[in-house]
Amino acid sequence: MPARHAAMASMRGRLPRALANALAALYYKRIKGMMMDDLASRLAERLRGEREARGWSLNDLAERSGVSRAMISRIERGEASPTAVLLGRLSGAFGLTLSNLLARIENAGERVRRSKDQPLWRDPETGFVRRAISPAGNGDLELVAGELPPGAAIAYPASSYAFIRQQIWMQSGQLDFDEGGIITRLQAGDCMELGPPSDCRFSNPDTEPARYLVVVSRR
Repeated sequence: MPARHAAMASMRGRLPRALANALAALYYKRIKGMMMDDLASRLAERLRGEREARGWSLNDLAERSGVSRAMISRIERGEASPTAVLLGRLSGAFGLTLSNLLARIENAGERVRRSKDQPLWRDPETGFVRRAISPAGNGDLELVAGELPPGAAIAYPASSYAFIRQQIWMQSGQLDFDEGGIITRLQAGDCMELGPPSDCRFSNPDTEPARYLVVVSRR
């Protein structure tokens, strides 16, 4: 057992249960926050690297993505956290899916990814949380967990879905999925396969978080 986890276990053994549980919750919340901050920093570096590898200026990427030059510059310097919508546009401009882009900043070559090591990314605009479950290998299959807060919505352009197939499996709550103007409501246990690439929108009409798994495979 790592030293920091052993210390927490020892502390919980000496403190009243309620206080120990509260301290443990704060501890793991801090660790979760550190994971997200690290991912955001690596994401900024990855975006800049993808742009420079193509020999594009900030203006070039702005024209291709529809994201302003000023915003791209702030994101690359770590001064702004990109929303899910902006990441969808930027990844599409690079000819990548959002999953492809995020996979490039994770540790490649894994075969086992423990729960505590699964990278988390939070959309600063909606509070949507994405968890990369699958080991960051070079395979053609990926499993991603999503949690969309009540009343929140996220839209992605068709370019975000190029070259991939996806299935959504609802775990809890409800999700309205708008695929090219056709809206399907998904509830716990429902599974849906996405059609050809089109502009899509996820929204949560419920009062509880919508939790779901997405299976992504390369075409």
